[in-house]
Amino acid sequence: MSTATPASPNTLRDRMVDTIAAAHPLTAAVESALRSVPRHEFVPDATAEQAYADRAVTIKANPAGGLPLSCASVPSLVADMLVWLRAEPGDTVMEIGAGTGWNAALLAHLVGPDGKVVTLDIDEDVTAHARKTLDATGNTAVVVLTRDGALGAPEHGHPDRMIVTVGAWDIPAAWWEQLDPGARLVVPLSWRGQARCLGLERQGGRMVSDVVELCGFVPMLGQDGERTATIDADGLVALHFDADQSIDPAALLGVLGQPKAEDTSGITVRGDESFDGVWLRLSATDPATCRIEADRAAVDSGLCKPAIPSRSPALAEGESLAYLTLTRRETEDGVRFELGAAGHGPAGQRLADRLCDEIRRWDTARDARPTVTLYPAGTTDKQIGSRYVIDKPSIRMAIAY
Repeated sequence: MSTATPASPNTLRDRMVDTIAAAHPLTAAVESALRSVPRHEFVPDATAEQAYADRAVTIKANPAGGLPLSCASVPSLVADMLVWLRAEPGDTVMEIGAGTGWNAALLAHLVGPDGKVVTLDIDEDVTAHARKTLDATGNTAVVVLTRDGALGAPEHGHPDRMIVTVGAWDIPAAWWEQLDPGARLVVPLSWRGQARCLGLERQGGRMVSDVVELCGFVPMLGQDGERTATIDADGLVALHFDADQSIDPAALLGVLGQPKAEDTSGITVRGDESFDGVWLRLSATDPATCRIEADRAAVDSGLCKPAIPSRSPALAEGESLAYLTLTRRETEDGVRFELGAAGHGPAGQRLADRLCDEIRRWDTARDARPTVTLYPAGTTDKQIGSRYVIDKPSIRMAIAY
């Protein structure tokens, strides 16, 4: 039987921050906030060890299953987003998605007594929890509002910073109206089946990114721009695509039963090496880009073997489809995995070749990130210039490498 004394919450918190700081470039202000605000007091149903592990903690499960309705985000991602937000003492910060209240308390620490934090959530259970934990930890000045986050909080003025802690698919008009030039927005935004956290600055009539990083968040309620449909008779393989895309899942039903056309790129990665930049490049260049999701039974039967079964990029056009694949290769440097594509349908080979061409472009600058520029809906092509544009109800999104 172990007689070791359990570590105190303060010790666990310092260990968590030490671990995050070793892998993430924290500012002194963000590190101070993380060391000062007691996360365990915002997740009372979790143990101290769970509270200070680098993982999300659910506070409201989804009765329908799947993603939770609300949770405390992974601490390292919270830290990154706070760094990208660049909040200063005296700032007014608006948070969309109240969560446990922990992030609002961190923001309150960053802006200090002369600043202001307003946090919004549509779920009254979530805001009640946040209000309770904020009050219990001395953060009584934080304003907690129960409302649709898409509306913002115009009665509290124009924020210097806005941070969105739920997954957004669009940028509502109210956010544009409340963010003045020079204001900063950090938001997890989804397009073409993948999500990236964007750090944006309002510059006149547009918002321009200086941060584009992979992320995942509970989706924001009320934004239903992503479509999902299965493309096989047993419902084992699904496509996820955007409302603006001319993808017809009915035309693709049974496409995986057609002969497979394969292409290899000649580009390899190690087993621990990320290749998510391929998807990002596809989304910035090819209007057919979407996400394919294959159930384990589909993979085991050989029906569909995407690089990552749960989430891989694909190209869907008319009655044809191609998706990213991985093939194990034994090399002089050990095991590596070659990126390639599998295509089905009349244009399957052409789509597979197109996907491999983008893999090769990614290989020339693997760490490159595009600049994402957001414009209000109605901005003309002439005003945007010759860049690839994705249209959503409230924004026009230009992506350029």
